[in-house]
Amino acid sequence: MKILYAAMMPAGSASGSRKLALERLGHRLVTVDTTRYVVKNSLLHKILFRVAAGPHATRLNRDLLRIAEAERPDVFWADKQLLVTPRTLKQLSAMGITTVSYMIDNPFGPRKDPGWRTYLKCLPHYDLHVQQRDVSLVAYRLHGAKDVMKVLIGFEPSMHFPAPVPLPDKDRDREISFVGTSYDDRAAVLARLSETGLPVTVSGSERSWRRSLSRRVFKKVFQDGELRGDAYRDAIWRSKINLSFLTKSNQDEYTQKTFEIAGCGEFMIVERSEGHLARFKEDEEAVYFSTAEELIAKVRRYLPDTEARLRIGKAARARALRDGYDSDSQMRLILARLEQIMAAKRAGA
Repeated sequence: MKILYAAMMPAGSASGSRKLALERLGHRLVTVDTTRYVVKNSLLHKILFRVAAGPHATRLNRDLLRIAEAERPDVFWADKQLLVTPRTLKQLSAMGITTVSYMIDNPFGPRKDPGWRTYLKCLPHYDLHVQQRDVSLVAYRLHGAKDVMKVLIGFEPSMHFPAPVPLPDKDRDREISFVGTSYDDRAAVLARLSETGLPVTVSGSERSWRRSLSRRVFKKVFQDGELRGDAYRDAIWRSKINLSFLTKSNQDEYTQKTFEIAGCGEFMIVERSEGHLARFKEDEEAVYFSTAEELIAKVRRYLPDTEARLRIGKAARARALRDGYDSDSQMRLILARLEQIMAAKRAGA
């Protein structure tokens, strides 16, 4: 299958992992890195992002059609793309190209993110939408989507794998570790952990965490800034306890980080949800918490217990491999649905 793949692909990105997975599965990709269409002026970027239009959007759509005309792909894959227009999708369809939108965020969630204006107009025009939550299956159909399917945001096997030799605790310089964003109540929970005297390390956007934590707590827990690729995996390896939070303001049932930690074969304490519980057995493949008090108790229970942490981390890795939580397995599901759509089109032609 020949796929025109449009995505922002900084080093270590999830969209880059999906590209690798599609290529490993034997498909030919023509890639368009849409970071080239980001407006450089920060103030202008904020304005144009909200309206999801402007010269950069016009250029992107023009280039996509030009490339599609020259390459004649079987599929156009828009990976978290907000600027593709209904007109472009109609023209791609007229060329006989099947279109799929892969969107990890929730345009109908309570977080009320800006930038969805053009994307929402496109909902009826994609042949397939790929999402990661049950509520989105319903919402997309109510807003005119032809077909919607749910997948996991899996771990990247070439990036998220166990250390060649498990690190001894003396070499783990991150005891209670979180790498990520400051959404929802994460800052308050992490500050509470730190204030009880527990050794917490937080990495991510410095600007975001400075806003979310008090100056005193920020100075105490923040380290390393944003971590991607090898640096992100190394931080997971170097942590005695890896934390994973839901993005509740996005109505998430599980989080990509959970599967990445499992892919690395490391121990994790994860925010409890039906989505997580269905995929990792409690206290055998992952440890769960629902409140800050429960998290503190679980951290105190497992921080000194090296044997339990190693056992649970290894079991999480085995479950992730057995049940296909990797990106290749998830991409196979999408490709199978695309094959069905394309076959139905051929039969109806």
